[in-house]
Amino acid sequence: RRSQKSKAIAALVTKCLPWVVDSEDGFTPLPTAAKDAATNQETLVTELRNITDGKMYLEAERARLTRSLAILKESAGDIATAANVLQDVHVETYGSISKREKIEFILEQMRLTLLKRDYVRAYIVSNKVKRSMLDEEGMSELKIKFYVLLSQYHSHERDALELAKCFHAIYATASAAAASTDGGDDTKWKESLTNTVVFLCLSEYSNEVKDMMERINLDPQLEKIVECKETITSFLKNEIIHYPLPHQAMLESIPAFVNGGETDDASLALKGHWHTTFHTRIIQHNLRVASMYYRQIHTSRLATLLSLTTPETEQHLSNMVSSGALYAKIDRPKDIVRFAKKRCEEEVLSDWAADIKELLGLVDETTYLIQKENMVQSH
Repeated sequence: RRSQKSKAIAALVTKCLPWVVDSEDGFTPLPTAAKDAATNQETLVTELRNITDGKMYLEAERARLTRSLAILKESAGDIATAANVLQDVHVETYGSISKREKIEFILEQMRLTLLKRDYVRAYIVSNKVKRSMLDEEGMSELKIKFYVLLSQYHSHERDALELAKCFHAIYATASAAAASTDGGDDTKWKESLTNTVVFLCLSEYSNEVKDMMERINLDPQLEKIVECKETITSFLKNEIIHYPLPHQAMLESIPAFVNGGETDDASLALKGHWHTTFHTRIIQHNLRVASMYYRQIHTSRLATLLSLTTPETEQHLSNMVSSGALYAKIDRPKDIVRFAKKRCEEEVLSDWAADIKELLGLVDETTYLIQKENMVQSH
């Protein structure tokens, strides 16, 4: 008896679905001309969702109806309701839906939550997508869409390293797609690679950032973008970088500099933030280079090398010391910056003893080799 009831409900839903949604994808609402027809369509979709609620044998239909209702709400301009409706369905737990359809559904959840400006929930939803699934065959388009949406979140958070990782994933996918087709479009991968280089330069220095820079510098595709090649080479060299860079205007004109802003004012503020950060990263690079070549230096001389004023130099130096990125001590009365730690007598003596031991080992090895050679020659 229960089975008969289930079959009847399933048949009813299956019969009604073609009246409101496109039969090809199962979730796109059918176009309606009259306003009353649109209202009736939304009412029918809502009722069908209520019928499928809690029924495992209709979970796929419920997910598609939910997506259809979200599309109707969004077309009516109610983004918040559309996002809330779509979040009611935990499609990642459904077993009757294909892997691709699940990812498409989650990406739609991400898109609407970002439009709603609920960035925390958007990041939580993004964690539902396994990155390994995006690397499977036939998922290239979804992978690019996922990282584009994720980059919007990281742009709002102003996380340069995560933005670089997102754009590098897009670049790897777009370049592979362009290579697989004869005469493929180079615009996408060039834009993604440029964004990767720019946001890597904007990232706070770490071993991970340096390693990523080294790997990208070895990429033969980078030779096709001269500005990026020269920029990343400058950051990898232990040499002072003069600000502004030769291609500073081009690097700061990329659309990704302002894509995270919800309004024009927010976009200008974001662009100003990245501009200031770019200058700061160049100064920090120059301070690291100076600490490699100088044990101590006059603050005024260091400021001249960095093309800064003395107070600005002290400020940047203090920030790097506070964050643990650099060791330095400023002696303001003597106008001296010391980059080398003052060592105690025990450390100096230990290093001296280690050097003497190494020297004696080399002398012993040399004496043995000379004696060996003399014995060979004597016979």
